[in-house]
Amino acid sequence: MNKVILMGRLTRDPDVRYSQGNEPMAVARYTLAVDRRFARRDQQDSQTADFIGIVAFGRAGEFAEKYLKKGTKVIVTGRIQTGSYTNKDGVKVYTTDVVAEDQEFAESKNAASSNGGSFGGVAPQGEPAPSAAGDGFMNIPDGIDEELPFN
Repeated sequence: MNKVILMGRLTRDPDVRYSQGNEPMAVARYTLAVDRRFARRDQQDSQTADFIGIVAFGRAGEFAEKYLKKGTKVIVTGRIQTGSYTNKDGVKVYTTDVVAEDQEFAESKNAASSNGGSFGGVAPQGEPAPSAAGDGFMNIPDGIDEELPFN
């Protein structure tokens, strides 16, 4: 079984290109910074995150182009794919990427803006900002009408 589940933040906006042919297909590439769950405390200069390359094809690529930005916290489910190519200097280069099968937001727009993420959602003037309820769900004031990024 080849299944990967990652949660992290985009290090930059996705690079989206379209394949050539009769039916062009979106191919989005981005890097996800994933915190290491158990970083060693005795190594202060050690890296505490892994930077993992993600590739999203087709509709997943279009989703990434439209909704994902630098700093967005997402959950990516997919599979690991390895490959190789020979670069212009004649050196064989090995690659490892995660091919995204599903991409979901890992936080609300409001949480992202307070955490320095890419979302800048602000409650309309005169409306109270959404707040966390005791049951773990967010209360959303009436009158806020936003386009949701899913069908």
